Amino acid sequence: MAKRNVLVFPCGSEIGLELHRSLQYSTHFNLIGGASLPDHGKFAFQNYTEDVPFVDDPEFTEKINAVIAAHHIDYIFPAHDSVLLKLSQEKAAGRLNCDVIAAPLETCEVARSKQLTYERLNSIVPTPHVYESLDAVQEDAFPVFLKPDVGQGSKGTYVANSREDAAFYLAKDPSLIVLEYLPDDEYTVDCFTNRHGDLLFAEGRQRIRISNGISVNSATIDDPRFHDIAEKINGALAFRGVWFLQLKKRANGELVLMEVAPRVAGTMGLVRCKGVNLPLLSLFDALDYDISVFENKGKMVIDRALQNTYQHDIHYKHVYLDFDDLVIFESKVNPMIMAFVYQCINKGIVVHLLTKHKEDLHQTLQRYRLDKTFDDIIWVTSDDQKHERINERDAIFIDDSFAERKYVHDKLGIPTFDAHGIESLMEKF
Repeated sequence: MAKRNVLVFPCGSEIGLELHRSLQYSTHFNLIGGASLPDHGKFAFQNYTEDVPFVDDPEFTEKINAVIAAHHIDYIFPAHDSVLLKLSQEKAAGRLNCDVIAAPLETCEVARSKQLTYERLNSIVPTPHVYESLDAVQEDAFPVFLKPDVGQGSKGTYVANSREDAAFYLAKDPSLIVLEYLPDDEYTVDCFTNRHGDLLFAEGRQRIRISNGISVNSATIDDPRFHDIAEKINGALAFRGVWFLQLKKRANGELVLMEVAPRVAGTMGLVRCKGVNLPLLSLFDALDYDISVFENKGKMVIDRALQNTYQHDIHYKHVYLDFDDLVIFESKVNPMIMAFVYQCINKGIVVHLLTKHKEDLHQTLQRYRLDKTFDDIIWVTSDDQKHERINERDAIFIDDSFAERKYVHDKLGIPTFDAHGIESLMEKF
């Protein structure tokens, strides 16, 4: 089939970046990252635009349709709850000129409000006790949990240990709803429902460590209750494609629904790496393909931290690369260096191996299966000066030796790097 164009918006959110990780190597879909302001998506997406309007822009529909036309968009994959709701509303009204990967509008509207979610589902699954007002909270019920009716992550949420604390937070934001406080374990259940309404996948993971509302350490958990709760919610609300729910545990072990979201979760990479790529399955489901799901068995843990991506204005057509303690590090091939070498091969950049290797170089290259990798092999003695073998001005030099790098820099004035600087040369795929 011809590649479909998929706009991910906003592409720099954690959800947008997970969509990029999930779809970047697909042979069926072409990704375009969309943003309203410059964000990290510019560093991640090969195709990127900042022409996408804010959802509260009075001319949102007209402007988003212009982006759809300019980039021949077939689908928009929303990467934020407010974007999801707005796009679903515009699509339902017939004003959007492409499809949206989302649940039906009513589900999106219910899920965007905690009050509506609890009202719709409290007879189906356990939900937190919601206090009508602060006056309705008995003294022995503290602490209580305050959260926005419309929100995501932990933004704007508070734990109030006393009536005075709760009154302080409510004075700042009277729209906060007051809930029972559930201090025990928290879980996310990643789900997939096909176009026929069948729940094909529901797997839970514990949110072990959380930063800025994002689960940065999470582990799969095998608990049949997760699927049972997801099945009940799937029967009460209409879903299509990827969605998730979040649960917390009461002191008695009962699982309580905290929220439902008909979108990708930022930490869905955990199940993706077990073989269940929920965003990709959602796109195929949108094409009316019949979907089946299977996964690799066993427990998996994900741990996340900030990752660096770079842009630079260094232009080079040749790379002079050291061998010992660089390509080979502690008797093993350095995979990061070889990823860079193959990036150069893909771009037609000439890679010269420039080494003072003391053993039989050809035997060593054969032993590590590298004998046919490099465009040019320059084997010099320990007394030779490497800079004398560099013949091009549009070159960079990579060596673990500070002395070698400084000598090349001083003599030739070309950029030099050690292994720790290679990440700055890696480009988005």
